[in-house]
Amino acid sequence: MGINSEQDIEANLQIGPTDQGMVRIFVEANGVEIPMDFDPEEADEIAEEIRAAAMAARSVKKR
Repeated sequence: MGINSEQDIEANLQIGPTDQGMVRIFVEANGVEIPMDFDPEEADEIAEEIRAAAMAARSVKKR
């Protein structure tokens, strides 16, 4: 499975601060829970990557 492989899986995504000063991205799908903690600087880098991907996606010609 890659970034361009479509899957028919539903998932819940939550993002927020933890009581330890980290940023948590929490993914839950099919009974599997994946908590991913990042320090605030890493979270800023991830946010920048998401913004860059959104800009790139806007430039892709839709079928």
